Amino acid sequence: MARYGKKASKEVEKAMRERKKGTLKSGKSGAKVKSKKQAIAIGLSKARKKGAKVPKKKAPAKSTRKK
Repeated sequence: MARYGKKASKEVEKAMRERKKGTLKSGKSGAKVKSKKQAIAIGLSKARKKGAKVPKKKAPAKSTRKK
């Protein structure tokens, strides 16, 4: 069974092309995206908003400190 749907892969593909052109911008700051990983994350996020089949984001791991 596929992890991601076709719609999700199209969004990631689109984000990667935008990154290559230099037109992909990140969230609030609007800074240019240079990282491939960040471009993929942006593409998946957009696909998630459009309702594509994308797994949920993993919650950050809780750190356990000894007292």
